[in-house]
Amino acid sequence: MVFKYIMIIIIILSLIGICFAVLYNKFQTYIIRMNEAEANIDSTLRKRFDLLNKSINIIKTTAKIEENIMENIENLRSQKLSNFDFDRKLYDLINEFNKYKELYPDLKQNDDFVRIDIELDESEAEIVAFRKYYNDIITNYNKLVHKFPTNIVALICRYNHKNYFDGKDMTDDDNEDFKV
Repeated sequence: MVFKYIMIIIIILSLIGICFAVLYNKFQTYIIRMNEAEANIDSTLRKRFDLLNKSINIIKTTAKIEENIMENIENLRSQKLSNFDFDRKLYDLINEFNKYKELYPDLKQNDDFVRIDIELDESEAEIVAFRKYYNDIITNYNKLVHKFPTNIVALICRYNHKNYFDGKDMTDDDNEDFKV
């Protein structure tokens, strides 16, 4: 009789262990995909940074500009920014790049400048796709964190709610992060 109860307990514990392992692996799949998406975003942001950095001398020489342009690019190197903030700063610099493109029509005749412009446009498409992929993964991950029974695994493994790539947290009371 005792043997029967021990076997039932062992079977129940085994089933709980198997369920935990399956749910844990589901979390691990999303974590791996998040890391992959973050690496792709990081790579694309670095590529955009390098392109903007290369464009400075081209703009200065072609447009015959004496003063410093895109001064903030040098500050980006020394700052420790998240990918969210780095992306926002790069958008400001890309807007400045586009301003020079409109102000100085001679730049459109420079092959190197045109190549950089095309590559920046292509990288825009890449970053949009990577952001969407990342945010889709975060949505699924957050569902796991908040739904039963995966929330028990999340609690045990200390998996927390993650923010979307734009840095907005839909669960907090801070309305400031929704400003454009």
